[in-house]
Amino acid sequence: MMLMQIDMEDLEFGYDPQYPVLKGIDLTLDKPEFVCIMGPNGVGKSTLIHCINKILKLTKGSIFINEKDVSAMKLKEVAEYLGYVPATSEDSFPLTVVDTIMVGLQNDFKFGTTKDDLSKVYDVLRLMKIEHLAMRNFNELSAGQHQKVVLARGLVRTPPAVLLDEPTSNLDIKHQIEVMKVLSRLPKEKGMLIVMISHDINITAKFADRIVMIRDGGVFADGSPSDVLTKENIRAVYEVDADIMSINGRPHVILNDSIDEP
Repeated sequence: MMLMQIDMEDLEFGYDPQYPVLKGIDLTLDKPEFVCIMGPNGVGKSTLIHCINKILKLTKGSIFINEKDVSAMKLKEVAEYLGYVPATSEDSFPLTVVDTIMVGLQNDFKFGTTKDDLSKVYDVLRLMKIEHLAMRNFNELSAGQHQKVVLARGLVRTPPAVLLDEPTSNLDIKHQIEVMKVLSRLPKEKGMLIVMISHDINITAKFADRIVMIRDGGVFADGSPSDVLTKENIRAVYEVDADIMSINGRPHVILNDSIDEP
């Protein structure tokens, strides 16, 4: 597996330069781990991922992938390092699940399908526990099945890093846990860097190696779940009161019913 390091230096982005969505972000992701980005709606979590993979152009600052300035890299080169799974997909094509996941191999930039390609597809089908969907048409799947196939398509190349925008949002609790177990194993088993946006505090606390908490467009807290998910941080970022329990060495957040009035 290719070594992977992402460095963000004084990163700033705004759709209107006078009103930055992100500002002053200094962040380094430099080892195989499961990193979850958390924070309230509208603080710039998805924007940050879109800056990393060059969907958006920075207003200020720099991003480096293995010491290469992303601004000087072609999208093709960025795609060699980074897989990406968006929050929602409007895809509705009548391809089989196998063919849909095969699309994820197009960044290998070769023509035709090989036995190795099919092997990779069936490996990721087994990983996501959706082998039974292999020959189903993608546009006939439920929302949860659809989400798992899209996730499989993002993982099929086993890229050095994968950026995931709320990949469990359409899944019920059982399948959320299944997917989080898979994602949490990939750094250890495949040497991958997994960067995921999440809104579920307790599922994140249970599986993440590291949490980056965003507030007001900047990094408010960064560290292990126990370091980041404190009563004080949750109050400051989410404006709610909470009690924190420890279960199997991991924090478990119990939200109180007091919410600040707007």
